[in-house]
Amino acid sequence: MGRGLLDRDGKAYTGARPLLIQGAMKVETSHMVEQLEGVEEYRLGQWYFASGTYKGLPLAIARTQWGLANAAAVTALAMEFFQPVAVINQGTAGAHDPALKNFDIVVGKETVNESAWKSLYRAEGEGIDGRALEKLGVFAYDKEAARFTQEVYHKADEALLAAARSVRDVYTKGRVTEGIIGTADSWNCQVDQVLFLHDFYGSAVEEMEGDAVAQICQTYDIPFLTIRVVSNTVFAGDVDWDLAVGAALQEYVLAVAEAYMRSR
Repeated sequence: MGRGLLDRDGKAYTGARPLLIQGAMKVETSHMVEQLEGVEEYRLGQWYFASGTYKGLPLAIARTQWGLANAAAVTALAMEFFQPVAVINQGTAGAHDPALKNFDIVVGKETVNESAWKSLYRAEGEGIDGRALEKLGVFAYDKEAARFTQEVYHKADEALLAAARSVRDVYTKGRVTEGIIGTADSWNCQVDQVLFLHDFYGSAVEEMEGDAVAQICQTYDIPFLTIRVVSNTVFAGDVDWDLAVGAALQEYVLAVAEAYMRSR
């Protein structure tokens, strides 16, 4: 089924509407691409995409690169190119919840942009209080209001959440929990700052793409879920990530994708 939009080599996507899975880096996507049959690769702008089937089900994989702007651009392009039935954004994350360990998975019941805030007024000479903040939220299209509205939290799709819950027992390398996933173009390595964000936003982990993807998915009215695996935790004095967690998460995400597609 042609959709009109071509990649930079003049190729169109002609398959069935897929479930789109995203990851920022090659280490967060390559294992899933390797599991696809009949792989086709595409370049939209400078971003890499692949499509194929997994156990007979149509999937597309997108490599967003780091950051909110990249993630939003890739998602919008994918909406026009693949017209996906749903989107799962997944990858590594740093822990905000002290109880989380490396290889633990957080299924995002909500996402939040942790850089969308307004600092409370202080006069010159009164110093800087990095915790005197008011949550602002970000804008996405609200189909009920028929306009863009400002929201602090974006809720995950219930059917995608149900699929994630239904296969949680297949993952044995850590716990599978649910929580709020925080997004910002930042990497916090100070324990007190992480604890503040955990308390202020309720975030279980931090990453750099999920809430931007949620904005675009809401605007297109496409079901969305973000899933993250803990790759490092400041509470263990660990500021460098363990990249071995990426492949483990991708196996779980493929199980979620299969469960969702078979339930439709």
